[in-house]
Amino acid sequence: MANRWGIPKEVENHVKERDTACVYCGTEFRIGVSPRTSQPSWEHIVNDIRINGIDNIALCCMSCNASKGSKLLEDWLDSEYCKSKGITYETVADVVKNSLSSPPKIKN
Repeated sequence: MANRWGIPKEVENHVKERDTACVYCGTEFRIGVSPRTSQPSWEHIVNDIRINGIDNIALCCMSCNASKGSKLLEDWLDSEYCKSKGITYETVADVVKNSLSSPPKIKN
């Protein structure tokens, strides 16, 4: 059964175990405490809600999620936000690097 974002339960469980810090900036998640920006939020690395596999679903902090929005990952990594936080292709989590080198596709 999928959650309210359409993410299958097995993908949700895998991602929660894998991503204990933001896949972009590396901030460790602190559930239930302030600031809210350190809370985890669901992220589609490639902005397509139909791609719900472990290669496209990740957890990132609310701050990075709000900044990225619907931008293409490559464009966002070149943004002032990323530059100010030191977020680069080299510093992001492996799941993000893999998505950049081999973008996930919709499975038929």
